[in-house]
Amino acid sequence: MDFIDGGVTAPLGFMAGAAAAGLRRGGGDDVALVVSARDCAAAGLFTTNVVKAAPVLLDMEVLGRRQDAGETPALRAVVANAGNANACTGPAGLDAARGMQAATAQVLSAASIQPEQVLVLSTGVIGVPLPLEKVAAGIAQAAARLDAACGEVAARAIMTTDTRPKSFAVRCELPGGGVTLGGMAKGAGMIHPNMATMLAVLTTDAAVEPALLERLLKASADRSFNCISVDGDTSTNDTVLLLANGASGVAVDSPEAEAVFGEALLALCTALAQAIVRDGEGATKFVTVQVEGLPDDGAAKQVANTIATSALFKTAVAGGDPNWGRVLAAAGRAGVPFEPDAAALWIAANDGAPLQLVAGGTPTDYNEDDAAAIFAQSELTVRLRLGDGPGAAKVWTTDLTHEYVTINSHYRT
Repeated sequence: MDFIDGGVTAPLGFMAGAAAAGLRRGGGDDVALVVSARDCAAAGLFTTNVVKAAPVLLDMEVLGRRQDAGETPALRAVVANAGNANACTGPAGLDAARGMQAATAQVLSAASIQPEQVLVLSTGVIGVPLPLEKVAAGIAQAAARLDAACGEVAARAIMTTDTRPKSFAVRCELPGGGVTLGGMAKGAGMIHPNMATMLAVLTTDAAVEPALLERLLKASADRSFNCISVDGDTSTNDTVLLLANGASGVAVDSPEAEAVFGEALLALCTALAQAIVRDGEGATKFVTVQVEGLPDDGAAKQVANTIATSALFKTAVAGGDPNWGRVLAAAGRAGVPFEPDAAALWIAANDGAPLQLVAGGTPTDYNEDDAAAIFAQSELTVRLRLGDGPGAAKVWTTDLTHEYVTINSHYRT
């Protein structure tokens, strides 16, 4: 398996385009299209927030309706906009989302694409009516620019507070031949593991049955997109879509092929998820929180998430203060029982040697300067063992800085 260039359009049969519709403050492209030359099987994962944006409701309806009818999805395109979330906009918002479907199908009519074959993504400010006329004009311009070389262009168009695009592709060899997977994502704030924690479009030229595609996406997301947290907030628009068009002529049709494809999909999702954390709003540090020794992985993840979202822990990381008491305090309020006297804690910078700070629930005789030097690094790992059980989990998070407050206190101005 190798990472390659090309992003979401690296797989055979996919093109992308972008244009400026005037939705984004400061200008720049804010509408993107990803289009397949062939029908695609599709799978999607969506926010668990009770307040769901119109495009989320529409996509859930499109994918759910096909599954309920026992049909194989035959999706062809994804249209996305930045600058307007089309959330909390009522029936008019759903009409606007459907209008984006219709506008996309109209400009792609030569490819025989129907509105119900288009999935919709939106991101930006909540509660503002979507200016469909502007968006439709942007869709037409983006369609005129469709090209297999425009994967990163599309990735830039969906950014909001992101400072850089998130775009990756992976090539792997299945028993029947080589296949490619590509993807783009956006996200820097409102990031927390409650599927899907951002917007992402994943593509592949492998042939994959819809049920298997959905299962593989869920498994990969649980170990990647659901293992990140920037600020503990879950968006109204979170969506991950995976389209498989089979253009390579190679199928995921055996246990061996499934294992290799699943590994490649996980690698792609992990790269995108970690890129989101590294670009977290105001973030200066990338932190891996590892928890182990609990009865099951779910319990370990619950503790890891609590630590990763602790404002006290995250501000300590920002200040380079190895205040390990905040780690144990967060673990203790996670709602998972453990024996405090069994707690052990290590910290490490990048791949450096770990420094043990706690053993048997009490501090070791570590050197404070050594601990501070590790916490001063741009990437560090905090490893907490709470017993002898098999449960383990890993969550990626950031520090919490003054810049995060600055960004979010002026988000709409």
